[in-house]
Amino acid sequence: MRVAVTGTPGTGKTTATELLDTDLDVLHLNDIITEEGLTTGHDDERDSAIVDLEAVEAYLDGQTDVVFESHLAHNLPADRVVVLRCHPEQIEQRLAERESTASVTENAESEALDVILGEAVNRHGLDAVYEIETTDRSAEQTAAEIESVIAGTREPSAGTVSYAEYL
Repeated sequence: MRVAVTGTPGTGKTTATELLDTDLDVLHLNDIITEEGLTTGHDDERDSAIVDLEAVEAYLDGQTDVVFESHLAHNLPADRVVVLRCHPEQIEQRLAERESTASVTENAESEALDVILGEAVNRHGLDAVYEIETTDRSAEQTAAEIESVIAGTREPSAGTVSYAEYL
């Protein structure tokens, strides 16, 4: 089984997946992208690497029992896609220490507009997407929710979280 864990930066993907109790291999795609050089250049405006998604997909090709996490994970083939959600104001607080003001604003607005959720549903369909609200959950609670997705004891859900009031 291939499980993608995705979400706007600051939703808790890396922290939660580090706590997973699973037999599946857990891959942190951002680390792999950097270590393997799976990029096509640099975005000067955002001061970030431009990821070569085809190269990342090729890297993952043939790997089956795996959980992979990144804000880009929903763009890759997966059996189940977990989309972590967090209130944009919380995202602003979490990202303020590590991102530029423009990036913080872009990510908070992206979260309020359901951008990653929409992309995940578009690519994988409603039956494969599991939305998890993380704003008031601990990393351990979020990991337990992801484990229930892996175990098949949680029903797919998308569109249950709204931050429209933020806009």
